[in-house]
Amino acid sequence: MTGANERHAADWLAGGNRRELATERIFAAAAELIREHGFDRFNADDVASRAGCSRATLYRYVGGKSAIREGLLSRGAASVVRQVAAAVESLHGDERIVESILVAVDAIRSDAAMSHGLAAARANGIDEYLVSSPLLPRTALELAGLDPEGQKSQWVVRIVLMLLAWPLADETDERRMVESFVSS
Repeated sequence: MTGANERHAADWLAGGNRRELATERIFAAAAELIREHGFDRFNADDVASRAGCSRATLYRYVGGKSAIREGLLSRGAASVVRQVAAAVESLHGDERIVESILVAVDAIRSDAAMSHGLAAARANGIDEYLVSSPLLPRTALELAGLDPEGQKSQWVVRIVLMLLAWPLADETDERRMVESFVSS
């Protein structure tokens, strides 16, 4: 085969919006590297190589290492919010709060970038930023259906971070602890 078909097959961004395709491919490559080597052990050259592009292309579409980290965390957070929202849609009261916490913990644990990112944040003292950021409590308020005037949203964030940092023996123990705390 020669001509247009051959050029089309060789173009790694063919078949759609070039920016979206490049961004998705680069973030997918970065997520793979994080799963394999951890959040702090990847670099732009490795991501570009894994994505099949040049370092210049990576910087043009996504940015450097810090932009990749932020993008992966942002994407992960949006995914967590979607998963929690879907899981608690029909729930109310304490049951909604408990499920919000447990689904968020499970979703974060399942996302390599999020779990590695939070571990790196704890190691670098950024976890205090996470707790004090107004974004997380607002999200907790929205998903758990909490009173915006109360402090429960801060507690929800802290419980999620605590379970991620110091998991209990199994999910049943975590559920019992969260149910006990929320109902008290």
